[in-house]
Amino acid sequence: MRRYLRVLFVCTLLVFCSLLYIFNQLVSSLERADHRERAPRTRAVDTGLSGRAQDDRCGSDSVTHWEPYWRISRDVCPNHCVTDSAPRSAPQDPVQLAVVACGSRLEETLVMLKSAVLFSHRHLCFHIFSEDHLHAGFRQELESWPQRFRSTFSYSVYPIVFPSENAREWKRLFKPCASQRLFLPLLLKQVDSVLYVDTDVLFLRPLEDVWSFLSRFNSSQVAAMSPEHEEPRIGWYNRFARHPYYGQTGVNSGVMLMNMTRIRHTLFKNDLAAVDLKWADLLMPLLHKYKLNITWGDQDLLNIIFHYNPESLLLMECLWNYRPDHCIYGSNCISAEHSGVYILHGNRGVYHDDKQPAFRAVYDAIKQ
Repeated sequence: MRRYLRVLFVCTLLVFCSLLYIFNQLVSSLERADHRERAPRTRAVDTGLSGRAQDDRCGSDSVTHWEPYWRISRDVCPNHCVTDSAPRSAPQDPVQLAVVACGSRLEETLVMLKSAVLFSHRHLCFHIFSEDHLHAGFRQELESWPQRFRSTFSYSVYPIVFPSENAREWKRLFKPCASQRLFLPLLLKQVDSVLYVDTDVLFLRPLEDVWSFLSRFNSSQVAAMSPEHEEPRIGWYNRFARHPYYGQTGVNSGVMLMNMTRIRHTLFKNDLAAVDLKWADLLMPLLHKYKLNITWGDQDLLNIIFHYNPESLLLMECLWNYRPDHCIYGSNCISAEHSGVYILHGNRGVYHDDKQPAFRAVYDAIKQ
């Protein structure tokens, strides 16, 4: 009983410290905004276009006749999150953030984007992939944010796009549309690097902190993720997986930093062919071979890829992807105990029920 009380105390202390940091950063952001000149309104994806014109340019009809993804020679639609969209005074390129939202994830995604804006000091560029019926909701909400925050980011909204063959299978793999992240290097061809996050992620530090991991990549690394588990005794992959996985306990893809230029040009080792394959040639054969053996969809496919290419992955500490798994069975994220939580990942739906009150408290604080 005493052990459980100690674990509960540690978790409560971590969340309390994180909440203090959130409110401190929020106050600082508001104070900086009051002294900032009102920047010109940043152009969004539909600037200067009527709703119908936007649908004509980026709607799903424009992609239904695409050839298979390995033959695609252009983006889903012109990319507006490029360097020259940032304010002229910005000393650095924007931080590129990508998210995929389907079904009922509109509100959750907006809270995630709000956390990114609240804490970051650099200009941000959001790449939002969502079902067509959610596009208007994203534009309406983002455009309604106060100008002092609206001027700190630009955004593009894209349709959900999968290879014409097996499109239904890709879309239904694990959660709705989640496997879209696998195709980001093939769709955002003008973007060099991007930070992909799930909709249930909250930033408790500036995005540029995790973005800085790009400078730590060696010549062979193309992506960075955190382990799925810190404690092998409760690990899922090492106990139940029926496919290859990265390292001892696998990796979690809810926070994934990608150098997409490298991903597009790297030849990956695999168990599918006698030769190394490019990313575009790897995904479909992987799905065909392992679709009956994978449980977590696209995350499992990423684990398979980096199992055969461990030199291509940089491993981040668990405080960059802190989940209920790190405290539900005892506190097992040592880096978070020492430094606090940097990125909170509320999987298992804990933002919307009472199973993890601390996670929900952080979500509600940022939402409000």
